[in-house]
Amino acid sequence: ATVNITDENFDGEVLKNSKPVLGTSGTLGATIKIAEWCGPCKQIGPILEEISNEMSNEVVVAKHNIDDIYQPTKYGVRGIPTMLLFKDGELKST
Repeated sequence: ATVNITDENFDGEVLKNSKPVLGTSGTLGATIKIAEWCGPCKQIGPILEEISNEMSNEVVVAKHNIDDIYQPTKYGVRGIPTMLLFKDGELKST
């Protein structure tokens, strides 16, 4: 299952996680940045859930609602969905 990320748990769930984190904006984890009103975000949701279930030992898939982010541009997020890959506390790819 995917992990829901907030500004409050971002450091612990993403930056300090021992596994690579894939996230989306719209969801952010790697985080994935998403929004409830974003059609493309809703379309990729089931695929990300499947990846999360199949690869739960290798990667954490996390979602971060863009509407709940204090600084949405902190990692260069300009649109959604945005996928960010973090490893060892650093942004490795978008």
